[in-house]
Amino acid sequence: MRYWLFKSEPSTWSWQDQLAKGDAGEEWDGVRNYQARNFMREMRVGDQGFFYHSQKEKAIVGVVEVIAEAHSDSTTDDPRWECVDLRAVCSAVRPVTLEEIKADGRLDEMMLLRNSRLSVQPVTSDEWNIVCDLAGIAPR
Repeated sequence: MRYWLFKSEPSTWSWQDQLAKGDAGEEWDGVRNYQARNFMREMRVGDQGFFYHSQKEKAIVGVVEVIAEAHSDSTTDDPRWECVDLRAVCSAVRPVTLEEIKADGRLDEMMLLRNSRLSVQPVTSDEWNIVCDLAGIAPR
C-alpha cells in the first residue's frame, strides 16, 4: 500500500462533502497539473491518503481510500486529464495543521513542505505514521 495527500479548498470540496458521499465516494476531479495526474496514475485500489484543507485552515482533517484507479476525468473532454475515486475512511480526531508539520523535525522532508502548491502528492510510510499519531488516527 502507498500513501498520499490530497489537497482541497474547503469552499470547493470539503471534508464534510467527502464524508457525505459515503462508501460510494467521489472522483478526485479537476486536477490540471501533470505531476499530480502522474501520481494519480500510480495509485492502486486500497491506497490511503490524507485529506488536507488548504486556504485558511491548512490542516489534515481526515483519511481517504482509493476506490477506483486512474480513469478519464468526467469534468473535461481532454483525454490528458485523469482522476481516481476516493471514499472517506475516518476523520482526524485532531486536525494536524501545516504549522505543526513545519515544526516537527521528523517531517522536514515531507513533500507538502517542499512543494506546497501540488494538489496530489506522495507521503512516505514514516510520515504517514507520524501524522496519524499527531491526528489521533490508528494507522491502517
